[in-house]
Amino acid sequence: MKWILIVFGVLVGLAALIVLIGWMLPKDHVATRMGRYRQPPEAIWTALADVDAMPSWREGLKSVKRLPDRNGLPVHVEATNDGEIPMETVESNAPRRLVRRISDAKLPFGGTWTFEIAATAQGATLRITEDGYVTNPLFRFMARFVFGYTGQMESVLRSLAKKFGEQPEIGE
Repeated sequence: MKWILIVFGVLVGLAALIVLIGWMLPKDHVATRMGRYRQPPEAIWTALADVDAMPSWREGLKSVKRLPDRNGLPVHVEATNDGEIPMETVESNAPRRLVRRISDAKLPFGGTWTFEIAATAQGATLRITEDGYVTNPLFRFMARFVFGYTGQMESVLRSLAKKFGEQPEIGE
C-alpha cells in the first residue's frame, strides 16, 4: 500500500512540474520550414488555395467544410484527427503569399500560417511560417518538448511533395 502512495505522489509531483514548466515557457512562438518542389509557383498556389481539394492530398485532413467568405476571402473548418479547426484566409496574393488564421479564440492554441512561394531555377520553394501561441500550460509544455512546433508544417510540405509525385526536400 505504501508503494502505491509513493507512485501516486511521484506522478502528481511530475504533473505539477510539467504544468509549472509550461507556465514558465513563453506563450508565443514563431517557427518556419521550407520545402523545395519541381513545380511552378502557380501549381503550388493552386494546391494551397483550393481548400475543397486539400483532403485529397493533405495527410491528416479528413474533410473541409466551407463557410461564408469573410471580407471577400475564404473561411473553412478543417476536420482533423485532433478535432475541428476553423480557419480564415486573411491575405491572398496569388501566386506568392497566402496567410491563414485559426479563427476560434476558445481553442488552447492559435495564430497564423503564412505561405510564401518563390520561383527557383528548378521550380519553386514554399516557406510556411507559424506565428502562434499556446495558452494552456500543459499544451505549451507538450508543444515545446513532445510534439514540436514544426510537425504540422512538415506534414503539409511532405503531403504536397507526395501530391506532385516528388520526394520531400524540407529544410529551415
